[in-house]
Amino acid sequence: MGNSLRRHRIPASAARAVGDGIDIARCGDTLSLVPTPDFILELRATIGHAPLWLSGVTAVVEHDNRVLLVRRADNGEWTPVTGIIDPGEQPADAAVRETAEETGVRAVPVRLAGVGVTPVVTYDNGDVTQYLDLTFRMRWLAGDPVVGDDENTECRWFPIETLPPMSAHMRDRIDTALSDDPAAHFTVTRR
Repeated sequence: MGNSLRRHRIPASAARAVGDGIDIARCGDTLSLVPTPDFILELRATIGHAPLWLSGVTAVVEHDNRVLLVRRADNGEWTPVTGIIDPGEQPADAAVRETAEETGVRAVPVRLAGVGVTPVVTYDNGDVTQYLDLTFRMRWLAGDPVVGDDENTECRWFPIETLPPMSAHMRDRIDTALSDDPAAHFTVTRR
């Protein structure tokens, strides 16, 4: 799938307030350029700002008791690698692809660790999105972390015991992926 650069004008305060899975990057105070999958641009041309349900992955890459994290360009937060699954793409393949694209690291999925839904995201341009997230535990194969796209400003390994501050939901994804529980974690809200 191809990506296009899409301009978003957002105030710096909104860039810091946005959460997980958002493809808006802050550059200076207001202008940003971010690769947006072509299939999303095509959908938006038809549906406008209507809610869009997307599938995404979180890749928790572990190596030598360290976790690979990226610092997001949109809000400056450290997170595992995240990304949108392309149409027809297997989720595990998306986790491998996103890890390679964002960090230059080659990794292999070990297990599906969690399945969850993000909060609704409303972008400054009015687009509304929500993500089904599939979190994978990944094992490092090769490569040193290097920033590979405009979505992140840094990437590096952190010892598991001394991870940087991050949102509770991202920390939960890491904890879930690194747990010894072989079953995937999920939440039931209706009974």
